[in-house]
Amino acid sequence: MTLLTPAELRILDHAAAAPMLAQVQDWAAVNSGSRNLDGLARMAAMLAADFARLPGTVRLVEPTPVENVAPDGRVETIPHGRHLHVAVRADAPIRLLLTGHMDTVFPVDHAFQQQRWLEPGILNGPGVADMKGGIAVMLAALMAIETSDAVSRLGYDIVINSDEEVGSPSSAALLREVARGKVAALTYEPALPDGTLAGARAGSGNFSIIVTGRSAHAGRNPDEGRNALLAAADLALRLKAGSGAGFSCNPAKIDGGGPNNVVPDHAVLRVNFRPRTPEDEIAARTLIETMMTAIAHEHDVSLHLHGGFGRPPKPMDGKAERLFGLVRQCGADLGLAIGWRDTGGVCDGNNIAACGVPVVDTMGVRGGSIHSEAEYLLTDSLIERAQLSALTLWRIAQGGFQPGQDMKEGMTA
Repeated sequence: MTLLTPAELRILDHAAAAPMLAQVQDWAAVNSGSRNLDGLARMAAMLAADFARLPGTVRLVEPTPVENVAPDGRVETIPHGRHLHVAVRADAPIRLLLTGHMDTVFPVDHAFQQQRWLEPGILNGPGVADMKGGIAVMLAALMAIETSDAVSRLGYDIVINSDEEVGSPSSAALLREVARGKVAALTYEPALPDGTLAGARAGSGNFSIIVTGRSAHAGRNPDEGRNALLAAADLALRLKAGSGAGFSCNPAKIDGGGPNNVVPDHAVLRVNFRPRTPEDEIAARTLIETMMTAIAHEHDVSLHLHGGFGRPPKPMDGKAERLFGLVRQCGADLGLAIGWRDTGGVCDGNNIAACGVPVVDTMGVRGGSIHSEAEYLLTDSLIERAQLSALTLWRIAQGGFQPGQDMKEGMTA
């Protein structure tokens, strides 16, 4: 265990004094479901005002246009909310990226809108853990760092996007832009209730496959028809059967069909793949192409593929292990046991790691039952995790992390 210095203790005190719980409750009172543009606009305005307390520039970035396949096969552009970008000391010698998301999975008409105390210290509410609690932790840590002399060496960009829960399609380009030149990144997804962090992550690809056949009377001349629904179902089975240890496949939905007496000439298959490695992603792409070709030939239908792998796999490489090592040491010096394990879940950490930037992407609060009406925040983790982030940021500013060297070689007391 390393003895905390007076400078570190001062930063920890500042982090602990931040009004995080009040912020979480204010933010969680706003429905900011990924498709609720009005709620996202309110949320973005609140965050812009709160993060304006930091030095630097605050801006709301327009979303990149995103195409979506409608149930009838039409490709349409769907709207997204604006994203918050804060840039502080762009010319500093050490530059970091910190990210979060303002959107939740709960739409404006969802029954889960209110907060309540399950018991002292356990707050139930939409987005309290995923991830409005994490955003409060991020801001508290940064405000604490701004009181120290670390500011002479440390610069950072913050991105809080509005579409993470739907795969970050309209913010992926912004994330790539701000990741450029960064030494490391911290993302504020919630940790597990016991504080365990996510290590390596699988990737994720979402696809819509439009199948076009030929309609006919189901009784008079069915053989003249080409059943698009049947072809889509056959394709779903073949894609599932072709997946294995390297990547999973989840055929999620088929749109299409009509009256019972009509051979359906249209269907859209929705399917998700989770590759573990870049090589698995290539194998999944090959499977899709091979099976689409076979289905087109055997069913005499045409197929169009829409979508892609929006979340690349995130391995635990040497740089990531060194950054995790620093976080773990900071935790140990605070009396926290920090562990991690691999997961099939995905987040913006996948996209950041694909830019060559090491990232710890579960620096947020401890909580659980996310994406459900039972979502909860363990409120004592607000101070705990703000101090963990503040100490990590401080030590990075002191040269405690170099992507190309072991942590102990760069640490200063």
